[in-house]
Amino acid sequence: MTYKPEPPHRHGQRKKVAILLVNLGTPEAPTATALKPYLREFLSDPRVVEIPRLPWWLILNAFILTTRPAESAKKYAKIWTPEGSPLKVHTERQAKLLASKMEGTIVDHAMRYGNPSIESKLGELKALGCDRVLILPLYPQYAASSSGTVYDAVFSATKCMRNPPEIRIIKHFHDHPGYIAALAENISNYWKVHGEPEKLVMSFHGVPRRTLDLGDPYHCECQKTARLVAKALGLDEDRYIVSFQSRFGRAKWLEPYTVEVLEKLGKEKCGRVDVACPGFVSDCLETLEEIDMEVRTSFLNAGGGQFRYIPALNESEGWMRALADIAQENLQGWNFPESEDPAARERALKMGAKD
Repeated sequence: MTYKPEPPHRHGQRKKVAILLVNLGTPEAPTATALKPYLREFLSDPRVVEIPRLPWWLILNAFILTTRPAESAKKYAKIWTPEGSPLKVHTERQAKLLASKMEGTIVDHAMRYGNPSIESKLGELKALGCDRVLILPLYPQYAASSSGTVYDAVFSATKCMRNPPEIRIIKHFHDHPGYIAALAENISNYWKVHGEPEKLVMSFHGVPRRTLDLGDPYHCECQKTARLVAKALGLDEDRYIVSFQSRFGRAKWLEPYTVEVLEKLGKEKCGRVDVACPGFVSDCLETLEEIDMEVRTSFLNAGGGQFRYIPALNESEGWMRALADIAQENLQGWNFPESEDPAARERALKMGAKD
């Protein structure tokens, strides 16, 4: 093992605490050239595609990476903003807003795939003297193919550090009261302006059905999130539907599929349907293009009435409060003595008083 060079250890050096938000990632530009390395990194992850490596390598390089980058680039181009990818923009803003609520704690962000990488950000935080880093994946529901990959990247990045920082990773927050309240508030505020629909569809990102049989809790956590949100909104069971989007390949994925649910509602002449995506805390390709464009078209073409997409949490005040609460709860007992970090000490005392 060859360790990366580090400056000499100095006794008495003031230590710092950091929070690193981690989101999925995004290409650098809406072009086939930028999409190819991004998709290669993403689809080469054995947690994302769980089939034997050799046949998958052949399929990926001989077929998928020769056609899909151009197809994906066209989709990204539809949602790209002057500031860049919506996912990138929202994640950067969330990190800045969280930092404003976490006095004395450094807050930064990284992407699981693409840039800035988890490895580069951990290196930067270490160089700033951060001895303790809380990793906060922006995936509310745990899946091996999302949150699980963050574990891999974090510990891969630290294995070559001679003196790595202490690490904590938040596994999930699918039923956190603040997160549920933020979702319910977001939907309720939308309805106050636009009225209520006949049906609310809560669409989560899909994963292969076999992952549930192999012990992945993702499906159950999505169902619990939806149930708690519906309860907070006062919805009866016949007013909402839970579905799964973004199916890829021929294998069976978690059902029902969002596009099929919306086509069925369209054929039934549903007057108005609203779609929310609780598993995405930031608007991105899957919400803005897949849901608000592709699925919308499927519903309308099937004979449906009005289709409304309810934006993700993004930088809503309720979500930023929840994000700060989630972070603070997971920092408890981890703050440095008052002499080293007065702000952290004061925050710890406030949390203790709250308990």
